[in-house]
Amino acid sequence: MHRFALGFATAVFLGACAGLPEAPLPPGGFELSGRVAIRHGKEAASGRIFWRHSDDADELLLTSPLGQGIARINREHDRFRLSTGDNREYRAADAESLTEQALGWRLPLAGLSDWVQARASPGRPAEMRGDPDRGLDLRQDGWHIAYEEFREGRPFRLRMSREDLEIRLIVDQWKN
Repeated sequence: MHRFALGFATAVFLGACAGLPEAPLPPGGFELSGRVAIRHGKEAASGRIFWRHSDDADELLLTSPLGQGIARINREHDRFRLSTGDNREYRAADAESLTEQALGWRLPLAGLSDWVQARASPGRPAEMRGDPDRGLDLRQDGWHIAYEEFREGRPFRLRMSREDLEIRLIVDQWKN
């Protein structure tokens, strides 16, 4: 639990904290920026998220509400790395193990790129109910994803929960 609090309390400049560097997006890729709140057990934190995704790579930047870098998660093919604001670096075989090791909670990066687009990850059992106008729910990999609001056909506000972890995301901007 202390790593969770420490991970979000660490607010040292990471370079490019205002966002990710501009680069052309590959087909099927996206960028999003928004606000995130995470509750793990009795611990809670909030901040901003900047995320660039493609089939081959992910770059996620978590910042404090004031824009100071907390963690940068990079995926290149099947290699995962997390750098913290206090210059610690972690590596693991998957994002879930990586974020648990560094931050104390498991980020479901494998499914997250599909879930933020209101679709189930292919090749794994899933249950989806509802529709974007009245509320949409997805259950996959032990996660419950509740889509609370859509704008222009895209999820704007969603809540993901599993056991004692809840991640709330408000997307301020989409780009693809």
